Amino acid sequence: MLAFIIRRSLQAIPVILVVITVTFFMVRAAPGGPFDEERTAPPEVLRALNAQYNLDAPAWKQYTDYVINLLKGDMGPSFKFPGRSVNEIIADGFPVTLELSFYAILIALFIGLIAGVIASLRPNTAQDYVPMSTAMAGICLPNFVLGPLLILCFGIWLDWVPVSGWGYTPGDKILPAITLGSTYAAYIARITRGSMLEVLSQDYIRTARAKGLSTFRIITLHASRGGIVPVISFLGPALAGLLSGSFVVETIFQIPGLGRFYVQAAFNRDYTVILGCTIFFSVLIILFNLLADILLVWLNPRLRQQSRERG
Repeated sequence: MLAFIIRRSLQAIPVILVVITVTFFMVRAAPGGPFDEERTAPPEVLRALNAQYNLDAPAWKQYTDYVINLLKGDMGPSFKFPGRSVNEIIADGFPVTLELSFYAILIALFIGLIAGVIASLRPNTAQDYVPMSTAMAGICLPNFVLGPLLILCFGIWLDWVPVSGWGYTPGDKILPAITLGSTYAAYIARITRGSMLEVLSQDYIRTARAKGLSTFRIITLHASRGGIVPVISFLGPALAGLLSGSFVVETIFQIPGLGRFYVQAAFNRDYTVILGCTIFFSVLIILFNLLADILLVWLNPRLRQQSRERG
C-alpha cells in the first residue's frame, strides 16, 4: 500500500507542473491585462505598477520567478485586492467552499444511495422508473437553472429560507447545498442501482434469501459492501468536482467562497489569483482521487493483491 501511495504521488508531480505551465501562459495570452482599467493613469504610474508586479519582465522570467516563489509556498500578491496575498484569499474563501461541498456531498450520498437501492430492489417496475427518471432529470438540469428555480419556489413564493448569504441563519445553507449536490445525487443513484443489481444476483444473496433473512438485513449486512464500491470510486472525482465547480452556486447565492473569488479574478485578469486557485483546485482533484483509490484498494482484496504484485 505504501508503494502504491508513493507511486501515485510521484505521478502527480508532472501533472501539476503541466497545469502550472499551461495556466500561466494561457492567462497571459488572453486579451486585456490586470491594469487596463487604469488607462487614464499617467504612463509612469502604469510602468511602476507593471514593475511592482514583475509584469515588465519577459514571459520566461516571470514564469521561472513564479515557480521559484511557488516552491517556497508563496503564490504572490493579488493585483486587484491591494495588500492581500493569494495565500490569504485562499485561506479566507476555502473554508466556506469546503463547508458547502461537505453539505452537498452528504445530500448527494443520502439521496443517491437510498434512491439507487430502492430502484434495484424491483427493477423494471414503477419503483425503479420513478427514482431513475428523477435521477436523469437531476443530471440534465444544470446548477445555474436549478438554483434560480429553488430560489423562486422556496425563497420567494413560499418564503421558507433565505435566498442569499452564508452563515447568517441556519436556513441559508439549505438551497445552495441542494443545488450543488443534486447532480451528484443523480449520478450516485444510477451507479448504486447498477452495482446493487449485480450484487443482488449473486449466489450468496440467493442463499441469504433462502435462509429467510429479511430484505433489510440482506441489503445492510451482505449486499451493501459490494454495492457501494463503485460509489466510493466515484467519490474522489465527485468531491473534487464539488470543490472546483462550486463557483456557479456561490455566484448565484452570493456566498463568499473561493469559487466566487475565482470568477472575480477571471473578470479582473487577476493573474496570480487565477493561477493560485487553479493550482489549488488541481491539487485537490489529485488528492481526492488518490484518497478514493486508496480506499478502493483497501476495500477490494483483489486490488490489494495487484498492488502488491506491482510494488
